[in-house]
Amino acid sequence: MSASAAARALNSVSRAAFSWKPTGQPQQTLAAAVSRSGVGLHSGARVTATLLPARAGEGRYFVVGGEEEGRVAAEVGNAEPQSQLCTTLRRGGDGGPRVRTVEHLLSAMEALGVDNCRVEVGGGDEIPLLDGSAQEWVEAIRSAGLCEAEDSGGQKLEKLAPEIHEPVYLRKDDCFVAAFPNSQIHITYGIDFQKVPAIGCQWFSTFLDANIYSSKIAPARTFCIFEEVEKMRGAGLIKGGSLENAMVCRVIMSDGWLNPPLRFEDEPCRHKVLDLIGDFSLLARNGNQGFPIAHIVAYKAGHALHTNFLRQLSGIITVDQEKRAGQC
Repeated sequence: MSASAAARALNSVSRAAFSWKPTGQPQQTLAAAVSRSGVGLHSGARVTATLLPARAGEGRYFVVGGEEEGRVAAEVGNAEPQSQLCTTLRRGGDGGPRVRTVEHLLSAMEALGVDNCRVEVGGGDEIPLLDGSAQEWVEAIRSAGLCEAEDSGGQKLEKLAPEIHEPVYLRKDDCFVAAFPNSQIHITYGIDFQKVPAIGCQWFSTFLDANIYSSKIAPARTFCIFEEVEKMRGAGLIKGGSLENAMVCRVIMSDGWLNPPLRFEDEPCRHKVLDLIGDFSLLARNGNQGFPIAHIVAYKAGHALHTNFLRQLSGIITVDQEKRAGQC
């Protein structure tokens, strides 16, 4: 197939591109409550997230400030299209309750099979960054354990998974996210930081299950460019960022990491896969799987492109969001 023919074969994302497939497995929840505290990446506040068991069919949701009015479902319809440097969920648009920096926690829950969970957020409206990876969330979930979830009537529900039926994509300039039909979850991600020699161009490709995630993806930490730090802080962002919770790289040095060693040679790219899993978990509904059964290929994408891909796939994009859907 020629390149032009291949391009014509790709369709802009549409609801017809996927359907929900029975997995033969019951929905799960936590067997016990577990909490973690730490600094919020952007606010710098000391925050706590407490993970609690939830009923089958409830899905994953956040309760901010201890009030039910602060309940925000972990669904793509609540994802802010222009959230900067993290994934932010807000219910009801401007003025509604919000929770920020949810992607690492959601990534771990999606990969480990925590389908239903109530997350109570205290001390602010952010999830604690911890060490900048999802490793501590994996440890927390495993310490609590998993069990089959039951609904209010004591019934167990079968878990469904979204399955991609035809190639679909969303692109902005040279950034893109694409999904291809596949019998199992496969992720291929590329990044290219041409002006940062220590990062450069990286690709990482993997299948996905709980063990692969825990050993090869969850430990990968978030990263930033040293020369961009002051600009971001001037914009009111990353007030809680430090060398203890993020990898920091300088542009002008070939080996420019300020806080080595790396956990993986391609740790920045692996962290983008971690983020992708967390963002794609937002396709979940009613305690079902969020990440599609497909081969997902992404290049130079970010939270906005991830969630806008899902927003269009779900058929819930608005006219105003359509104008912003191509953001990387």
